Amino acid sequence: MGQWIDIVAEGGFCVPAWQVSPEGTPRGAVVLLQEIFGVNSHIRDVAGRLAAQGWLALAPSTFARVEKGVELGYGEADMQRGKQLKAAVEALPAPGVLADIQAAIDHAARDSGARVAVMGFCYGGLLAWRAACELQGLSAAVPYYGGGMTTRAELARTPRVPVLAHFGRRDHFIPLKGVQEFAAAHPQVEVQLYDADHGFHCDQRASYDAPAAQLAWARTVEFLGRHLQAK
Repeated sequence: MGQWIDIVAEGGFCVPAWQVSPEGTPRGAVVLLQEIFGVNSHIRDVAGRLAAQGWLALAPSTFARVEKGVELGYGEADMQRGKQLKAAVEALPAPGVLADIQAAIDHAARDSGARVAVMGFCYGGLLAWRAACELQGLSAAVPYYGGGMTTRAELARTPRVPVLAHFGRRDHFIPLKGVQEFAAAHPQVEVQLYDADHGFHCDQRASYDAPAAQLAWARTVEFLGRHLQAK
């Protein structure tokens, strides 16, 4: 069963986060980064699935600096609101939300006593990529269809930890050419492509693709299992 907790980031800012602990001693921890729809029921469900694998799951609210308590659905109005919130977060002065993600990583490491990975969907996938390149204390990263990961600025980053990146071949937000350029620029990253659209992992979206979601999840569990082994 999960619960909301507060994490204190650098400078004293309080970040709400949804935490789900596994039964017994955690065999690792995963910082789970939301889509543009907040720490909603889908993200909380994924946190529960991670905990069922034996990992401590922690989903910080990456919108908290601009608006707390965001929980959106997947309709058109939700999409537009989510885009506005993302733009506001991206406009924050550096380090912006990365400070909150670092605080979540530090908390997950302390609370689990184990290695920590970061995982994210859509905007959270982009943030997971940035965390893999910029932040401390990680052992792995798993971005799912990270919007913006294929821009020149993101291609120029270098990951510090192993990365498994999932993309959809039919993603209308992330053209296949950009994914191919990303893979060529980062041969050390394990890039997986699926015959699916953006958001294929989320069973609350019209773009949900069960075969792609199940295969990506199996690969994710195996990847995290390898990199979150006991210290």
